[in-house]
Amino acid sequence: MPAPVTTPALFPPHSSEALLAFQFSSWYTRFSNQSIKSTVVRPLSTAFREYLDSDGVFVPEGAEEFSAETTLSDDEDGDQAHEDDDDVRVRFAFPELDAQIREAVAEYGAVFPKLNFSSPRDAAWVLPASSPLKCTSPVDVYLLLKSSDFIQHDLDVELVFDGCEPVHTSDDAHIPYELELVLRKWYPVDRARELRCFVRQENLIGISQRDPNYYDFWNEQETQDKVVKAVSDFWATHIKGKWEQTQGNYTFDFLLTRDLSRGHIVDFNPYLPRTDPLLFTYEELHDLLLARSGASEPELRVVDSPAHPAAARNAPVHQHNMVPIEALAMSSGRGVSEFAEAWQEEIRKSMQEQDAGEEED
Repeated sequence: MPAPVTTPALFPPHSSEALLAFQFSSWYTRFSNQSIKSTVVRPLSTAFREYLDSDGVFVPEGAEEFSAETTLSDDEDGDQAHEDDDDVRVRFAFPELDAQIREAVAEYGAVFPKLNFSSPRDAAWVLPASSPLKCTSPVDVYLLLKSSDFIQHDLDVELVFDGCEPVHTSDDAHIPYELELVLRKWYPVDRARELRCFVRQENLIGISQRDPNYYDFWNEQETQDKVVKAVSDFWATHIKGKWEQTQGNYTFDFLLTRDLSRGHIVDFNPYLPRTDPLLFTYEELHDLLLARSGASEPELRVVDSPAHPAAARNAPVHQHNMVPIEALAMSSGRGVSEFAEAWQEEIRKSMQEQDAGEEED
């Protein structure tokens, strides 16, 4: 008798080892030629983990030529509160890491940071809006990381291994988890060309637009067909068959070139509830898997109308994590007004750089 056919579960099981395959340093060496140039600093010290996990937003000593420190506080006592904070706050300094960040900036021109799994994209408001996540100094990197809620996931081992089977415990010393800082080459990204792709049992089943805004060009059938072919060809050539650790279950983020004919890998994520399915639900992706036959093409979903339920409203992305500039104050003589002036000057410079780049194009 033929073996009974087993219906795949909604989510595939992931062991602790399989989950660690998705941390940046694990997959980048295999796909570096198809991804963004990056530098991995690993392992990070216990002191750096403590710095990221400490209260407040402040910069380690020596990160710049001046001892900059930024603090977010709900106290109304202003200067006195900062003086009290200075008395009790643990001091941090990472001269070696500062040097490594500066080396990466010198090599790439600018960087955007992330940890093993998570990037501080919810803290993009910290830096000028004209160049989101663009870091040109250790201070920029530290401010982004300290202002982010997202990166907290990577600091908590229980969260990192949440959902693993068998359940990961503190006794699993044979499965080391070391915090890492990734410095990726920064360049302007057209979010309209970002996609998230879903692979189950080594089948590319779904492709979703990442940015929840409406773009006219996505409504063109010719464009959709071209993109499905470009993603499918890239996946079959460069990715398929290279995720044995997860039995071919994963998602990958993909950035198309301007002509929509090619692209490169931005990131990989586990096929688990923690990864946003965007314009799909996981139940819908499961149905696509079960209905798949032969060489079926993946389903592409885009925001096809300004009235689409997923279309972004007027609220900024990650607005829950924003604070007004008035809440920021620099130490070493840099008060609120001086910080605001410096902020505006940085925005002005970034806008000039952007204008100059457009003229060159």
